[in-house]
Amino acid sequence: MQKNTSIFIISLIVLALAALTYFTYQPIANAINLGLDLRGGLRVVLQAQEKPGQKVTADTIQKAVGILRDRVDKLGVKETALYPQGNDRVVIEIAGEKDPEAAVDILKNTAQLEFWDEKGNVLLTGKHLKDAQARKASNSTDFEVVLEFDKQGAKLFGEATAANVGKPLVIVIDNKPISSPTVKQAITEGSAVIEGTFTAKEANDLAVLLRSGALPVSFKVIEKRSIGPTLGADSLQKSIQGGLVAMIAILVFMLGYYRLPGLVADISLALYAVVVLGVMALLGSVLTLPGIAGFVLSVGMAVDANVIIYERLKEELRLGKTLQAAIDAGYKRAFWTIFDSNVTTLITALILMYLGTGPVKGFAVTLTIGIIASVLIAIYFTKWMLMLIANFARNNRLYGI
Repeated sequence: MQKNTSIFIISLIVLALAALTYFTYQPIANAINLGLDLRGGLRVVLQAQEKPGQKVTADTIQKAVGILRDRVDKLGVKETALYPQGNDRVVIEIAGEKDPEAAVDILKNTAQLEFWDEKGNVLLTGKHLKDAQARKASNSTDFEVVLEFDKQGAKLFGEATAANVGKPLVIVIDNKPISSPTVKQAITEGSAVIEGTFTAKEANDLAVLLRSGALPVSFKVIEKRSIGPTLGADSLQKSIQGGLVAMIAILVFMLGYYRLPGLVADISLALYAVVVLGVMALLGSVLTLPGIAGFVLSVGMAVDANVIIYERLKEELRLGKTLQAAIDAGYKRAFWTIFDSNVTTLITALILMYLGTGPVKGFAVTLTIGIIASVLIAIYFTKWMLMLIANFARNNRLYGI
């Protein structure tokens, strides 16, 4: 009777998890962006434009690439490959964007900030800009951008506003006036505000461009085309099949070796998969083939955590403890082993996430999410299920342990 009750409870949990998977699969699948290697994207080639007295060199292009990478990070553009080509070109490849062409337009803007007087004389440039942040304008639904200058810039801005009290001070970006407020008094605090009918996104994009600094040269788009997945369809299919075979083998092994506790572990792994993919969808992460590898690796670590717990549980039962006491003691003994092994891997993943780019970062992001999810599910969800079963087990045994 007790065994039947345990099986009934497990069956209910399986059905609930199956329903959760069924109703969340399509929304999660639609929300996850695929990387360049899995889906392809947009490839744009920018060519630097030389001006009189401004020669384009390899060093100029390297500096421009650094600024563009900074803009990519701050704008949150997902899965972008960005690299120099020759001495006067930069290649940008974007995946995972709803409007990649708009992202490219923002990235290639020179973002040269200048302050003019009413006669068109340049009084101050963005060279002395320290920070730029978007905020909601007071008493308005529009947004504005707040500028903060360094010490030298604050002095120059104070002199410029003092000399133009009662006159307009034109704020210009890439030779295009975007705001011309009238100076009411000298501003010596080293800050200014760009006002206008900006939306939240427009204000944030402008703040990012100004904060990342002006490009050393202007760029012209000389090539723009869609690109296919960097992996062939055959390679992708084989990779997916390999991952599925590995998952099935793990599930079968746990069920065959540990039986009822193995079934509990399999249920936990299914929940783990839903949680990881769901979190990736919520964060807007881009799934790449290295990301899939990170997911499979974290699955292995999740299984390892269950194996450690079950072996500790066996040892506690051999000491004659009740099933509930054995489960509690087994988890306490296994906790620090699981914690230590996962923390060291997590530190490595965080370093890769911080220093890596493209596929490396995709691997690190997926692995990080997977590690955190696997530890929480193994420690809390699996224990809860085992305790639930233990409450109905009179013979102080779990089938398989």
